[in-house]
Amino acid sequence: MNAPVIIEVAVNGLCKKGRNPHVPETVAEIIEDGTGCIEAGASIIHAHASSYELEADEAYRQYADIFAGIRRRCPAAHLYPSAIGGASLAERVAHFPRLVDAGLIGMGYMDPGSVNILAELDNSGLPKGGFPYVNSFEHCNEQIAWFNREGIAPSLAVFEPGFLHLILTYYRAGVLPVGSLIKFYFGGDYSVVSGAPTVPHGLPPTPASLDALLAMMGDCPVPWAVSVIGGDLTQSSVLPYALERGGHVRVGLEDYAGARVPTNLELVEEVLEIIAAKGRRPATPQETAAILGIRKRQE
Repeated sequence: MNAPVIIEVAVNGLCKKGRNPHVPETVAEIIEDGTGCIEAGASIIHAHASSYELEADEAYRQYADIFAGIRRRCPAAHLYPSAIGGASLAERVAHFPRLVDAGLIGMGYMDPGSVNILAELDNSGLPKGGFPYVNSFEHCNEQIAWFNREGIAPSLAVFEPGFLHLILTYYRAGVLPVGSLIKFYFGGDYSVVSGAPTVPHGLPPTPASLDALLAMMGDCPVPWAVSVIGGDLTQSSVLPYALERGGHVRVGLEDYAGARVPTNLELVEEVLEIIAAKGRRPATPQETAAILGIRKRQE
């Protein structure tokens, strides 16, 4: 088969060094970690700045430093940031347009739906904490319009099947942006913040779950990838099956929760072994651009 596999690495997020000392947090650490993953075979890096509570100017400066640093060694890599705090879409992504204008990103994120996440289990086995992560239809429509206006490729999250319904609605309406990559985020059993048992979101990471989502997609040709939020993708049954079905991969310490304490590079190397066992190979950044149809704006 030997079809190239896009590998995205979400290098950091809510998991901090107290739970895994290998999580990159400073600008220099994120640059070194992201660059090492690209040189090993990844083609997309997703990174978080130091806090969700940054003002837009500081978020821009941190992300600009991170992405410029990675580009110095890996100029063709595909890079995209996370959001910052704010009630409106404009507030959450206020740093995005400046990163686009600086030629540092050609991708962005979109979470097209709402879901309850990040609860832990109390001593009675009942959920505590967590919060509803809300993205209204109006918010999603606005974000789709921005991607199309700017010519930026969206990473489209699917935390549960309703997210995929909305993505397919945009596809059927002819407005799904060029370069889209659908991410099936299966629910693991542990919190990405603390590693404690949690209430999983969405579908479990199994071949049957993937079959259900692919059946929903029907003849929609948009590329897709698998991940496990709050679990261990490389130890799951869904990863090898996804590779057999022609899918792509997202790993990284933003998503990982399990008994081990891996590095991002170790997770990439494990993925590479599974890819090779399935007769496939990692996509270069140039092949990733071709697979997704990403416009050559950020290089």
